This record gives sequence, structure tokens and C-alpha cells, in this order.
Amino acid sequence: MSPYRPTGLRRRAATLGLTALLAAAPAAPAAVAAPATIPAHPAHTCLGDVRVLAHFDRGAGQVAESIAPEPGGSVVIGMILARQVVRVARNGAVQVLATMPLPPGGGTTTPIVGAPNVTGVARSDSGAVYFLYSSGQGGLTGIWQLRPSGEPRLVVPLPADTFPNALVIDGRRHRFLVTDSAGGRIWQAPLSGGEASVWSADPALAPAGFFGANGMKIHDGAVWASNSDRGTIVRIPVTKDGGSGRAEVRATGLEGIDDFDFTGRGTEILAAINEGSKLVRVSADGAQETLLDAKNGMQGTTAVRVRGNHVYVTNGANLAGNNPNLMLAQLRRC
Repeated sequence: MSPYRPTGLRRRAATLGLTALLAAAPAAPAAVAAPATIPAHPAHTCLGDVRVLAHFDRGAGQVAESIAPEPGGSVVIGMILARQVVRVARNGAVQVLATMPLPPGGGTTTPIVGAPNVTGVARSDSGAVYFLYSSGQGGLTGIWQLRPSGEPRLVVPLPADTFPNALVIDGRRHRFLVTDSAGGRIWQAPLSGGEASVWSADPALAPAGFFGANGMKIHDGAVWASNSDRGTIVRIPVTKDGGSGRAEVRATGLEGIDDFDFTGRGTEILAAINEGSKLVRVSADGAQETLLDAKNGMQGTTAVRVRGNHVYVTNGANLAGNNPNLMLAQLRRC
């Protein structure tokens, strides 16, 4: 999740909170350009059959954020300012699974944005759905589980001054990992719940005045994280005892990056660029190519998930446009 530059927008987001950015009445959904395969270097990844699967209610604060795929083709999505967790079915139908309460005082002490947010979502192998809530208050900020009854429960509290953003389940080590965009850290906590501790506070995760560590994935024996302020993706090796090694920068020049995912071709990455409203392919050597942009309907692109040959992309429309949505594309080799 990322309210970003240019400087005017960044200052406005920090001063007024994201609520002010969403106050304008929603306009008619923007048209999406006719999908077409984007040519790429031979043997590289390209996308085709790009379409909008679901539209969300911008006026109600449904700023689409992270994505957790489910068996059968549905996905679970966190809605930032609506403080909601929703499910989008294969046919595009949207079901609200949970709405988090406003904290006392309205959450104006929430770090960075000054408004409470539901951000990262994750689904365990057993089917349990977890999500992050940032409220600016202890006892509410942390990792929550969506119970079958629909009533969420707090399983891992996090400090009030954190902004938990991306949530990953490390099944091998039975733990959660959480990026903290305010503190520039990655937290860890037992999958069974309980107390969290800092897994890494490497300087490469630190913000440069605004938003630090953001998206995160586990891949190739390491934890990978994006840094929005620095426009980087870093790789942090996991040591034999599950600890963190020293971070190495694997990609640069991605200013305003939010979430990212791996395509299945080694360390090739698809990166969601919130500030630029685009989806960028990042090759193993750091070379970059824009696959989708505003012409394809990108508006404040927040997250991307790859499942087989399906690519899910959320557009939050938090700094550009007025049409938050979930898009679906086909992953191809060109």
C-alpha cells in the first residue's frame, strides 16, 4: 500500500490522510483499452487477455490493496480505507467478509496516513484467512484472523507506531512475516499467534522520509521486499536458523513501487508501480519493461499475484483515476 509522490501529492497524503484523496465523488469507470499482447524480448514474459474482473466502490473507501488467491479462482482482497476484507468470485461478484471497527478517536494517529487501514491479506494452506489492520493504537494494530463466523480476532498484536503492510506466511518455519513501512522493518511472529519480534531492520528497508519496506515475498531461499521511497527490491537471505542475512539490492529505479510477485521464470518479477500506475517486468539482471499502463486501465496500481498462467492486479485509484478494480490477465511467453 502506498500513497506516493509527486511531492505535492505526497505532502497532501501525509497532511490530510488518504481520506481526503478519496473524498471526491466517484465518476464513471474509465474504459479499458482493448487487450493486446505486449511484445517483449524473445523468451520473456508478456501479458494478454487483459480485462477488469471486478469494480469497487471508491466513494466507500474501497481502495483495493493486497491479493490472496484461493482454490477455484476466487481471491481475497484488503480494502484500505473501507477497513474491509472482501472476496471476489471467478465471475466478479464481490462479497464483504469483514469490516473492522473505527478505533477510538477515528485512528488519526495511524502512522504515515492518519487513517486506519486494512492492508495485507494472506491465506494459509489450511484455508485460514489473515489480514493486517493498522489503527495507530495498541490492541487493534496487528495480524487478525477471519474466523468462519465472520468475526475477526487479533492473533498477533503489533506496536501502535507500526504500519504493517505486507503479510506473508512462511509455512516452512510456521511463522508470519510482516513489513513495517513506517519503521522500515520486517516483523516475525508464530503462526499460532503471540508476540512479534523484529526479524530484520536492515538499512535497505528504511524509508527515505515517507514509505519504506512495502511488498514482500519468499523466494529462492530468501525474503524479498520492495522499498517504495528508494524504488528498490532487496533480497534478504534466510539463515539456517531462520534468521536474516544482509540485504542486497536486486533492482533499482522503481520509484513508487508497491507490491510485486515472481513469474515462475527464476527471479523474473512483475512489479506494481503505484505512483506510475503501471505493471513492470523486472528481469533477473534488473532490466525493466512496462507491460501494462494507463492505456490498459492502470490507476494507482497496488498489488500483483501470479497463479499459474493467471495474473491478478489491483488498482487502488488512490493517487490516480477513480476506478479501483481487480484486473485479470494471462501470462504468456513471447
